[in-house]
Amino acid sequence: MRKLDVVEASDAALAPFFAAGWDPPAGVVAAVAEVISQVRTRGDAAIETYARRWDDPAFDLRLLRVPIPMLQHARSLVPDEIVNALSIAKERVTRFHERQRRPDIEYEEADGTRYAFVSRPLDAVAAYVPGGSAALPSTAIMTIVPAKLAGVARVIALTPPQRDGRVHPATLFACALCGANELYAVGGAQAIAAAAYGTESIARVDKIVGPGNVWVTEAKRQVAGVCGIDGLAGPSEVLVVADDSARADAVAGELLAQAEHDPQARVAALSESRALLEKVAAVLADANAAAISRGAIVAAVIDERCRLIHAGSHAQLHETIDRFAPEHLALHVRDAGAILERVRRAGAVFVGDATPVACGDYLAGTNHVLPTSGSARFASGLSLSDFVRTFSIVENSTERMRGDAPAIATLAEFEGLGQHARSARAAAHRAR
Repeated sequence: MRKLDVVEASDAALAPFFAAGWDPPAGVVAAVAEVISQVRTRGDAAIETYARRWDDPAFDLRLLRVPIPMLQHARSLVPDEIVNALSIAKERVTRFHERQRRPDIEYEEADGTRYAFVSRPLDAVAAYVPGGSAALPSTAIMTIVPAKLAGVARVIALTPPQRDGRVHPATLFACALCGANELYAVGGAQAIAAAAYGTESIARVDKIVGPGNVWVTEAKRQVAGVCGIDGLAGPSEVLVVADDSARADAVAGELLAQAEHDPQARVAALSESRALLEKVAAVLADANAAAISRGAIVAAVIDERCRLIHAGSHAQLHETIDRFAPEHLALHVRDAGAILERVRRAGAVFVGDATPVACGDYLAGTNHVLPTSGSARFASGLSLSDFVRTFSIVENSTERMRGDAPAIATLAEFEGLGQHARSARAAAHRAR
């Protein structure tokens, strides 16, 4: 891989690297719209057409609904080491997410008016589990477990079929382990359309969660409003913030690990130590792409979508973190607390070189479905709150209604809503 130059955080040339937002090619937008239209009008027949085109040429609709085996049988389908690792992940995701429950709020004011703010689980959720280039059973854990903890009655999993039309055994096991209610061998934009609008075989859901490729993500954008979505998960990204105490090989390792996710991944190291960044550049240049897993992808990302950024001050360092708004923020510094106090925009934070981002991908228990493309400016990672909705309750006392009626009527009439004013006065009259 080529030797990267260290760039100053103030360099105007960095602006395109920080440019964020979901902006797929026009061709993808149009193609996804066509897929959604076909699924809306043709239902299962469209799913079969697309599955035969992109997944299994002999795909049969009888393979669409996949029976979820009993846990003991599912356990026998995959190697013991995979069973053990996924079981640990499920346990830790459960422990972390069950602590996110928030009690309902109820109180009564002095005049007897009562208030409440309550939450209720969604009725039906679809968890998209990627499986195109490789099976990702860990995503089944991250999406299904919080939904079940929140009390969602119907949780369905959608995952692309393999070339033989079947679902990967590890994904089958993960669905059984987490208690998914239904599993369908369907992926891509057609899976999202089916979950949003429903087909003969797949009943529509209230919300779709989980990451996917550009087709999946664009489909989620286009169906948002018909049902809920968790967000638009673009290519993976990491920002490693390091000081002169950091190990250059550890920093470089995080960049290489994130680079193997996707050719469009965005990776960077940020430091006030130019010497440390120069060492990181040397480690990356010495890496042999031919000996690295997914080496061609990694080399392309490091060569084209990796930046080593020098901050001239603490203030500039924090400003750069905010500009990046990273999906993953890794802190390889002496005093992580001082950095964390000022972090405002990040999907998930990993502290110290004993906590690589890979921990969050698999076993930490925190969620790996995170905001990307700079959306950590306004969005958060998947959590229990994604699977509930809240509403408020108010019950006026007669004293409150009598006292509030004049002001309500005044504001309603000012805004041209005469019947609102009339209803307030009538309620006050009844409260006498």
